[in-house]
Amino acid sequence: MALVTLVMLQLFAVAAGAHLLASDALVEKEARPVASPEPVAVPVVTAGPVLAAGGNGPLPAKTTLAERLTRALGDPALGERVGAAVVDAESGETLFDGDGDRGITPASTTKIVTGIAALASLGPDARLSTRVVRGSSPASIILVGGGDPTLTAGKIDPSVYPRPASLASLASRTAEALKAGGVTKVTVAYDDGLYTGRRTAASWKPGYLPEGQAAPVTALMVDEGRAAPGSRQRVSDPSRAAHAAFVSLLAKHGVKAANRTAKRARAGAGAEEIARVESAPVHALVERALTLSDNDLSEALARHVAIKEGEPASFDGGAAAVHKVLARLGAAEGIRVYDGSGLSPKNRIAAAALARLLALAVSPANPRLHPIVSGMPVAGFTGTLGHRFGESDSAYGLVRAKTGTLDGVSTLAGLTTTKGGRLVAFAFLADEVPPGWGKAEAALDRLAATVAASAAD
Repeated sequence: MALVTLVMLQLFAVAAGAHLLASDALVEKEARPVASPEPVAVPVVTAGPVLAAGGNGPLPAKTTLAERLTRALGDPALGERVGAAVVDAESGETLFDGDGDRGITPASTTKIVTGIAALASLGPDARLSTRVVRGSSPASIILVGGGDPTLTAGKIDPSVYPRPASLASLASRTAEALKAGGVTKVTVAYDDGLYTGRRTAASWKPGYLPEGQAAPVTALMVDEGRAAPGSRQRVSDPSRAAHAAFVSLLAKHGVKAANRTAKRARAGAGAEEIARVESAPVHALVERALTLSDNDLSEALARHVAIKEGEPASFDGGAAAVHKVLARLGAAEGIRVYDGSGLSPKNRIAAAALARLLALAVSPANPRLHPIVSGMPVAGFTGTLGHRFGESDSAYGLVRAKTGTLDGVSTLAGLTTTKGGRLVAFAFLADEVPPGWGKAEAALDRLAATVAASAAD
């Protein structure tokens, strides 16, 4: 039954992605995506037996589940502060609560909150635009950042999902438009004013940037502010680096820049647009953020939620906007965040609140939130769970979950089907983990496996 349910869950995730890819609603409605070809329409296969009221398996035995989880939670590798919760996805009923209302530092499981807020606020089909507009004269242009950290200056690998927007394509289109007007030499400025405030959170540790955990958060960057595609090293000013890359690509297409020095400018509200490229849709960006535990993309999504919700596009504004969206969903209680990625040690999320939020996200009543399911790593197969859970483990291939790790913090939250075929959400959070985080990971994996192995009376 569990294997059948898994197959149906995978079909549901594929169907949800196919349905969302078929849409073409944009952040800016007046233009269609130009960064990648239109997706091919795929027949939608529904997943009624997995999520519909009449197709779920029996609830696991609460007493047995509680006994086994309580025993596993006593593992000294988890430390003294642990929050745990298991929630039935269909009814929202709490199946297990182990100090589930205690606020725990969530680390990267914060990305679940950010992703759900982005899907609910922006919509799964919205895209992030990077544009070139006319400056104060026909021979001046401004590169306008639209907050897309996945924009790449390198060659696009067609096997990469989701396909990023290309700075080279933007330069090519810009050059074509300029040369059509007889312009082959321009001054190039840049506008990264979409975001406000600090580029790093006040609560972030100073080592995050030098270690390559994240780049300074700006509205204009290429390759997530990396010194080179695939490198962990980050540049100190992603906006200036993006400007330099664009000027270089523009020259390759026959338009020279009159200035090599990067100059910041503000594009006028009615400035003539010369060219644009657009990101993958938000549903695919959320999937990427979860599967790869992408800090830069998660911070960008939080800022776009802030913009949509009328808050400043800053760390504080993003946090306020995410809370506002969660409140509309009826899921804000027990969740307090200070960034979008989970790098902040000030974030506090209760395990029960996170498990309830996940149950809400997979409900048939909330199809816009379903990419959360397809984005989370699969035990033993993908993302940050690809190296965890052996083939003999009861959770192998059945658990979809987001991991989280900071100094002294180890967390795991996601979904699984029980041995009886019941879809449940769980969250296990520990933030006083003793040295040797690998042991804490193994303890969390055993908790998830215990849930997956649970059966009815």
